[in-house]
Amino acid sequence: ADVIIVTAGVARKPGMSRDDLLGINLKVMKAVGEGIKTHAPNAFVICITNPLDAMVWALREFSGLPHHMVVGMAGVLDSSRFSHFLAEEFQVSVKDVTSFVLGGHGDTMVPVISYSTVSGIPIPDLIKMGRSTQEKIDAIVARTRSGGGEIVALLKTGSAYYAPATSGIAMAEAYLYDQKRVLPAAAHVSGQYGVDNLYVGVPVVIGAGGVEQIVEIALDDEAKANLTVSVDAVKELLVACKAIDGSLA
Repeated sequence: ADVIIVTAGVARKPGMSRDDLLGINLKVMKAVGEGIKTHAPNAFVICITNPLDAMVWALREFSGLPHHMVVGMAGVLDSSRFSHFLAEEFQVSVKDVTSFVLGGHGDTMVPVISYSTVSGIPIPDLIKMGRSTQEKIDAIVARTRSGGGEIVALLKTGSAYYAPATSGIAMAEAYLYDQKRVLPAAAHVSGQYGVDNLYVGVPVVIGAGGVEQIVEIALDDEAKANLTVSVDAVKELLVACKAIDGSLA
């Protein structure tokens, strides 16, 4: 296979956090990762299974593939939700909204307001122009963070599937057609954003070489602090993974 999209695992149910899935889905990632190592060692792998940041890390560890060939689908989905909510607020087409979400795929994700725009106009400038208020934007940030839970509560018997599928396909096409797309994804960072040897949501360039670049944007103090909180949450998940499966330690 040229591309593998991993969705295997137990889906969230109402009241469950992504982290509740850890023990069950870690065993699934072990089986899948060992299968990839044996049957598709040259594939580009996109992981969608939750809790995403821990599962993509574990999948890479179990498969032994190069870091740039294993990536997690999180930021594309989270940014799409963020853009949709912003488009609703400003009453514009979502096609004219660009947004970035960094950090872990969970309640600590970091929607970055300063790099989010409507037709190139930064959101902070639109607030100054009176098109919205900081309070409304803060509420949108909060809704983006809980977007997955909102879908789970509405579906009652499963988790989101349509938007994650669309996001995964966008990443696969970027690789297969060498599109060099800049997409937010859970990628392996080695020093960027002050983070080392961890999978976390960052803007990346995806082309025929897999994750070809990690784009490091300048963050204000608030965004840096929020990213640190998010990274710490991911680290806690990895500690839990290692406690469950000693081969990861």
